[in-house]
Amino acid sequence: MKLFEALGNIFRVPELRKRFLFTLGLLAVYRLGGHVPTPGINLVRWEEFFSRNAGSIFGFFDMFAGGNIKRLTIFALGIMPYITASIILQLLTVVVPTLEKMQKEGELGRRKITQWTRFLTVGLAMAQSFGIATGLQAMEGNIVINPGFGFVILTMLSLTTGTAFIMWLGEQITERGIGNGMSLIIFTGIVVGLPGAIGNIYNNVFVTKEWTPITLVVILAMMIAVVAFIVLVERGERRIPVQYAKRVVGRRVMGGQSTHMPLKVNAGGVIPVIFASSILAFPQTIANFPIIKSSRWASDLLRTIAHGEPLYILLFVALIIFFCFFYVSIIFNPNEAADNMRKYGGFIPGIRPGRNTADYMNNILTKITVVGGLYLSILCLIPDVMISGIHLQHLPLIGNFIDKFFPRFILEGLNVQFYFGGTSLLIVVGVAMDTVNQIEAQLIMRHYEGFTPRAGRIRGRRSSA
Repeated sequence: MKLFEALGNIFRVPELRKRFLFTLGLLAVYRLGGHVPTPGINLVRWEEFFSRNAGSIFGFFDMFAGGNIKRLTIFALGIMPYITASIILQLLTVVVPTLEKMQKEGELGRRKITQWTRFLTVGLAMAQSFGIATGLQAMEGNIVINPGFGFVILTMLSLTTGTAFIMWLGEQITERGIGNGMSLIIFTGIVVGLPGAIGNIYNNVFVTKEWTPITLVVILAMMIAVVAFIVLVERGERRIPVQYAKRVVGRRVMGGQSTHMPLKVNAGGVIPVIFASSILAFPQTIANFPIIKSSRWASDLLRTIAHGEPLYILLFVALIIFFCFFYVSIIFNPNEAADNMRKYGGFIPGIRPGRNTADYMNNILTKITVVGGLYLSILCLIPDVMISGIHLQHLPLIGNFIDKFFPRFILEGLNVQFYFGGTSLLIVVGVAMDTVNQIEAQLIMRHYEGFTPRAGRIRGRRSSA
């Protein structure tokens, strides 16, 4: 009942109602554009090729593109060039003093960085679209109807324009709508597959009867448990107590308060998973090249890091943890935080200011980053194990023993083709939580009740605003 009342409050506030409808309208435009095919492509033959390579990097990027790669629409590049450009500029701010200084200039500096991100996005989109056009022409099966220079230029123009339009939609949603526009576009691209997933579950349980009702209950229970686990960890943070000393400025006493510095358990979000998945999806993509197939040792090597193999899982976990540390080291500098704390008269109780404070924060950050990396690893491996299992029987020396005595559902999985994997589920839950928090803040600011019990400290007004 409280949920419906909060939803009703959204439409009672004119500004919030306008923002909400504006967001829905632009997301609808994005979905409409996702049905406009790229000119010059034989879609039937492309979809046949894509179905054979769904487990490669094509399938991974198609998840973020909302199925546009599978249909090869003008939005096939999706928002990935913008995400890549943002990550590149974020990394460059660490090594380029000019960008670091610009980032600290406030709103003006952020606008310049945003402008450079747009230019870099267009450049990356042009490069990627050129690679796609030339790659399509080189593929077997006559996927391109009329190969040639004209097809390359038309494909580059179509895909680059589509990416630029998606970037504009995301920026408009962020500025005039509700929530982060880029995140909501990815969110929309993922959840559009939910009806198909429900239909697939219905078909497996009631039509083909491949699943028993007990299997369905177990799957749904596990999905609910995973969502609860994500919410718990995403809200988790380590709060470091900070005390500020009293200072006398004129006739006023400044400071003297006690506060805390929050350190999130999963500060990197889904970025470590994206990096790790992209790296491990690349070998499966080049495994389809004729030169690789003709080499026996190269094929055997790539087969050992195929999806579901023990080496793949080991590398996947190691890369996630590595990128967690890498990304956290970029967004948080313990030495800089300790210096800023000392400048304003702050200190951690029981810890000497300066180097000792930095070491203390670095020690805590290391521990929670390991926990965050393991959390992301477990989250992403659960659906993989349920789908295809862990092929431990392929291990040397002990493979025969494992194959004989271990349960088959561990080694071969349950063949559960439910839609939400670890990465997509993390994005969906994270974006939903962030959007709800922003709507809730707008409601509380206008003395309306929010969605959660903790937001109801200000009684909502039932009269329309």
